[in-house]
Order: sequence, then C-alpha cells, then structure tokens
Amino acid sequence: MTFQLQRRAILQCAGAVAAGSVLPTFAANPLHVYVGYSPGGATDVIARLVARQMSGFDPIVENRAGAGGRLALDAVARARNDGGTIVVTPDFPLTVYPYLYRKLTYDPLKDFVPVAMCGVSEFALCVGPAAPREVTSVGAFLQWCRQNPKQALYASPAPGSTPHFTGVMLAAAAKVELTHVGYKGGTQAVQDLLGGQVPASINPVAEVLPQLGSGKLRVLATTGPERSRFLPDAPTLREAGYHDVVVQSWIGVFAPAGTAEPVLAGMEKSIGEALKTDAIAEGFAKFGIAVKSMARQRVSALIREDLQRWAGVVKASGFVIEE
Repeated sequence: MTFQLQRRAILQCAGAVAAGSVLPTFAANPLHVYVGYSPGGATDVIARLVARQMSGFDPIVENRAGAGGRLALDAVARARNDGGTIVVTPDFPLTVYPYLYRKLTYDPLKDFVPVAMCGVSEFALCVGPAAPREVTSVGAFLQWCRQNPKQALYASPAPGSTPHFTGVMLAAAAKVELTHVGYKGGTQAVQDLLGGQVPASINPVAEVLPQLGSGKLRVLATTGPERSRFLPDAPTLREAGYHDVVVQSWIGVFAPAGTAEPVLAGMEKSIGEALKTDAIAEGFAKFGIAVKSMARQRVSALIREDLQRWAGVVKASGFVIEE
C-alpha cells in the first residue's frame, strides 16, 4: 500500500470510527489473514469464520503451517504495518514459547499489537481404563498417584503445550509427582488414554467431547475459572481445591507493531460485529470454544499477565526446546 493509499485508508477509518456507524471499506486492498496451522484445524476454521463475517474488508486466509505456529507469527512480525496483514493465533505461541525456546524470532510484546480477542476454551483432566473405576474425582486420582508413583502418568497433545504445563501446575499444587507423556497431537493422546496405555490425559475440551459416550473416559475436572458450558457436570480444578490451577486458552487477532490506531480500531469494530453472529457462535462451539470479545488494551495487559505466570511454571519444569 502506498503512503497515499494508506493515508486515505486511515482517514476513512478515522471518520467511520468517529461517526460510530459505517464500517470502513478496504475491499480494494486485500487483508492477508495468516494462520500458523494446517487447514481444517481449530485455529484455521476460526480464522475463516471470522474473516467471512468481517464487514468492510476483503480478507484472504493464508496458512503458514509449521513450527508450532511460529512461522505465521514470524511472517507477520516482519510484515509491513500498513493494515494489510494480521494473524489469528492461540495464546501459547505468544505467552509460553518465549520461555520454551532458547531462540525465538519474534518478541510477543514488541513485534505485535492486539486487534481483537475472539474466544476462550478450557482443558479437561480425564482418566481412562488404566485408572481404577473408583477414581472418579481429582482427589481420588491424586491419592491413587501417590500410592502408585510408577503409574502416575498423564498425557498431553504435545511436549511444551499448555496442557503439559497445566499438569505441572497441578502436580506442584498437590505436592505429588506426575510424569508427563507428550504426544504428537491430541487425537493420539486420547486414543492411548482409551486404550489403557496411559491412565490420565489433559486435553482441550473439544478433543474429549466425542468420546464421552464410549464409557471408557471419565472427566474429572476442567481448568477454567468456572464450569465449562460444554461439560457443565464436571467440576473445575478450583472447585476441587486447587484454586491457583486455573487455565484458559484464548485465540486472538494481532497486527504488526506500528499499525495505525484508526486502522486497528476499524478492524476491531468489524471483528466485534462478526463475533455477535450466530454463525460464529455455532462454529466456535464445534471446537469447544466460547465467543469472548475483549478491548485491545485489555488483551495487551492479559499477554503481560500470562507471560509473567508461565515464566515461573515453565522454568520450574526445566523443560526447554533446543532449536
């Protein structure tokens, strides 16, 4: 986008925001929406749902899959801040990766500016056939782990994932040793849970919902501040007495640092309107994600809070990825 076009876009956006009514139109300049994951996954589908509902823009979703979402973030960090590029990402590449990787090509605070929050989800602590039938609560599971330390295993979708470190937090809070078993994807972890290879697993809620009717999987708790709307009968870890083990994952939209404020305001307004649609709510629900909007300034504060929180957890675990 040339300086002249950018100036015109900013003025259009500023006028629309000031008027509080008509959304700006950038249809002549496609909005590149980067996603760091393969087509069909939760982040990709959410990005496409939001892009489809954005009024006043001409979004093109581009998958830059690989490196756990880092490729897309790196591309956006290096992109021009002319309002033509954004990225849709879950929280952990911004809040956990800085402590997980010795070398990271982007700075979550310096290289990006929040555009919008889209949704939140929780994780579920589940047990399978390898755990005794009488293990039906968090307390019973942890007591069984104390009595059977060699069997005190829990799976997660990946080493270094948020569910991995949620288990680290629970183990520390309960003062019990839990051994993590990392998989290459949540589906594999759940399959081994059902097959009895591991007694427990911590997964995104959406990964366990399809297995509830199998009779082999028992949800002991979820990790949100309140009960999950998708698993209302499962207590939270907070209810189980672990008040500090409260973990929510979120998905947000970010632009390169230095993107003009009026352009950001126009995007935020468009996405905010999109999040009110039934199509978004229904699409998000298929992935166990609840729609949640949040002011851009609050998203900035949330990232700082999450960075501070995960720093201690990751460092205490001693887990790092050498790349």
